[in-house]
Amino acid sequence: MEPIQALNQRYSTKEFDQEKKISAEDIEKIKGMLQLAPSSTNVQPWHFILATTEEGKKRVAKGAVGTFSFNEPKVLDASAVVVFATKTDITDEFLHHISEKEDQDGRFAEQKFKEMNHNVRKMFVDTHKFDLKDLYHWSEKQTYLNVGSFLLGVAELGIDAVPMEGMDMKALDEEFNLREKGFTSSVVVSLGYRKSTDFNAELPKSRLDQAEIIEEV
Repeated sequence: MEPIQALNQRYSTKEFDQEKKISAEDIEKIKGMLQLAPSSTNVQPWHFILATTEEGKKRVAKGAVGTFSFNEPKVLDASAVVVFATKTDITDEFLHHISEKEDQDGRFAEQKFKEMNHNVRKMFVDTHKFDLKDLYHWSEKQTYLNVGSFLLGVAELGIDAVPMEGMDMKALDEEFNLREKGFTSSVVVSLGYRKSTDFNAELPKSRLDQAEIIEEV
């Protein structure tokens, strides 16, 4: 499917068909999308909980309580659910870990290129950590870059999705011990196939006109 076609067909799914399941082959593609998403300086400050079992979805649904209970069916009825979490800090140890992985993957023809790459990435991280003092906010921007490419990717597979910030993120952190692992929940995306009764499926897409939002120079 062409990207523009996928963008035209995708929408925020309100009702999932419990009987329709994502294939094992597509689940593997979904994992690949999460892994391969871009991030500034390739810093990859994220962690994912992928729930495909009923037990797993029930655990994620613990975040859809109280004020957010309206989102519970979108978790339980979906075929799969992804919790996108963001690193709460980026340490020098983690930066070296990334460099070593890049080295193993053959990205550096010479040692000096590895050192230069590491120093540039550390400069950006330190700028946000010490000067701008917005390291977590910057890191979460990278997570949302992943969410954006992910929504397009699953749409190209013909999989419906809905991203949700309307969740108790603290409850999710506690359920999956994310803070102890150095992460905190940012957004949840449910995946599957739309139900025939989903009112949002047939509504026309509405966006601001190109003339209003695009300035060609």
